[in-house]
Amino acid sequence: MVRVSSPMLSLDASGTIGKAATFSKWKGRNYVRSRVIPHNPKSAGQIGVRSMFKFLAQNWAGIAVPTKALWLPLAKALVISEFNAYVRNNQARFRNFKMPSKDPTVAETHTAGVLNAWTATAGIRQVQLLLSLTTANACWGAAIFRSLTGTFSATWDKCIAVILVADTGNHIYVDTPLTAAHYYYEHILFTDDGKASTESAEVDAIVA
Repeated sequence: MVRVSSPMLSLDASGTIGKAATFSKWKGRNYVRSRVIPHNPKSAGQIGVRSMFKFLAQNWAGIAVPTKALWLPLAKALVISEFNAYVRNNQARFRNFKMPSKDPTVAETHTAGVLNAWTATAGIRQVQLLLSLTTANACWGAAIFRSLTGTFSATWDKCIAVILVADTGNHIYVDTPLTAAHYYYEHILFTDDGKASTESAEVDAIVA
């Protein structure tokens, strides 16, 4: 990425020219970069990264203001917002197969929830997964993993969804659209300070 002061004889040029260069603005700074076309925008790794990004973006608003402020030192060091610091740090954690944390200053000491139910029910081109807890403790969410083979090990690139699980209600995720196959699922619970539970028992469903 190249920062420019007056791209294309304009103060605010944007868009792609000649399928080669893209002009835009980030945090008030004009820049130009080469046009990039993803080789496979739905690869397993990309789905895992996007699943975590979606969870982080959706649940930032629910974090207490004093806790959000704890991201400020990292944000200042990187010259980004507190939100971007929170996303950046937690995505880096996830790529190392660690779970996200609301607070960058504490270290994985809280207790995850106690599992009550974990089921998979096949439907038309879909599988409905139900997860509930008997005790929530400091649980914040669950990362859900899928495989076409049984007795698999959960890894970040097998992650298909990250959902909010912070109470004892029924939490449902619908995996769709699916082709006809036998699907296997596991999940890992995690606390608000990033402590992960062990992998759950495996559940499975056959989509005809």
